[in-house]
Amino acid sequence: MKADYTGAVVLVTGSGSGIGRASATAFGRAGATVIVADISEDGGKAAVDSITQAGGIAEFRHGDVADEDSVRSLIEGIVADHGRLDVAHNNAGVEATTVRLADLDSQEWRRVVDINLSSVFYCLKAEIPAMLAQGGGAIVNTASISGLIGGYTLACYTATKHGVVGLTRAASMDYADQGIRINALCPGLVDTPFLANLPAPAVDRLINGIPMRRMAQPDEMAQAVLWLCSDAASYMQGHALPVDGGTSLGGTTTYFDDLF
Repeated sequence: MKADYTGAVVLVTGSGSGIGRASATAFGRAGATVIVADISEDGGKAAVDSITQAGGIAEFRHGDVADEDSVRSLIEGIVADHGRLDVAHNNAGVEATTVRLADLDSQEWRRVVDINLSSVFYCLKAEIPAMLAQGGGAIVNTASISGLIGGYTLACYTATKHGVVGLTRAASMDYADQGIRINALCPGLVDTPFLANLPAPAVDRLINGIPMRRMAQPDEMAQAVLWLCSDAASYMQGHALPVDGGTSLGGTTTYFDDLF
């Protein structure tokens, strides 16, 4: 998709790697001033270098999305330095331990809820006033197809991503008439560092449950984000958009060809 974000100030959280980095890179290619926010200074600065070397405009800002004060400072700093915040992609998140619910450690539950769900609340709470002050803006929250369907041995992750979808819809209802569009991206299996710890047979089995029979590339998610934030999607509000190769049509492990 060709999009023009020249002059726009865009924040992407968790943009040191994976989908966030692809999103930040795509916004940079489209002319935006990109704020690369990540808890990893190395990853964030590498993303900035990649964007600027390609001719884009980007800067790194450290931010811990699980800390409300850190998020507030991040947004206040962006507005103080740039005068506005036009677009926010609230993307930062973590995977969770794969275990059946009754075996899930409560500390792990709190960790994943803090990073995946509370963080989106903190970001929205800080971003919305900044956008209201300038007359509007666009926000995309990264959820997951696990926010639309159940996830085997993923009770914690699934709950947080359902929560992100719910927050997106509720916030959209609150501010739809004030020029702020808020939508959610629901990726399926994407070729990111998140997959590095999975054994190859597990990845193969996941791919076997995708109707398109392949995982996505991060830039395919980025292009969806750019569209959701653009004027081309001006009537999109509160939508949880699956970009999953069709996985959510029938749930995972729909295909059993490999077993016969």
